[in-house]
Amino acid sequence: MPSHDITPTRSVLIELKNKIKTTKNGYKIMKMKRDGLIIEFFDIMEKAKEMRGSVASDYQAAMLKIAIARAVEGEIAVKSAAYALKTEPKVKVGSKSIMGMMVPKVEADVIHVDILNKGYGVISTSPYIEEVSVAFEKLLDTIIRAAEIETTMKRLLDEIEKTKRRVNAMEFKLIPELEEAMKFVKFRLEEMDRENTIRLKFLKGKGEAAE
Repeated sequence: MPSHDITPTRSVLIELKNKIKTTKNGYKIMKMKRDGLIIEFFDIMEKAKEMRGSVASDYQAAMLKIAIARAVEGEIAVKSAAYALKTEPKVKVGSKSIMGMMVPKVEADVIHVDILNKGYGVISTSPYIEEVSVAFEKLLDTIIRAAEIETTMKRLLDEIEKTKRRVNAMEFKLIPELEEAMKFVKFRLEEMDRENTIRLKFLKGKGEAAE
């Protein structure tokens, strides 16, 4: 707020004082929000590291199981079991709030299917293929949970950056400008008061001289 654009009146001075008070209160709240988001971010980041490790280990386990099944039962048997599956994984995407910010909440339905409902024959199918099915169900479940955490972490990071920009704008631009404007108005009002005092003394002196 450039000082030369301000009309130095007492009402403007009161308005500036109120704005400074409101802005400083907002600044404190935004700082608390920023700090809270950073704490949440580091907590989520630790979970993300764990989930990345889980995805990698579950992937390796699933690939090992399918390699064994292919070696023992053959490629055709493994593909036939895969094509026989009747159910498809379903994912429900909702939302939840973290520090007033909405983040995705992902829930998996129909990931783990009972062997009797998978579509391939229980008797004709070897335990190796069932182990592959279970391993990939576990991998899929882990990937879905990891997707929620990774998306939440990205949203938190974006919100932290946005909040930091707001905090910096208040601290280094808005509040200093308002305080500078208030100083200018106070200075001009004091200057005007002095001029009025001098003028009154001058008029009083002329009046006394005239008498």
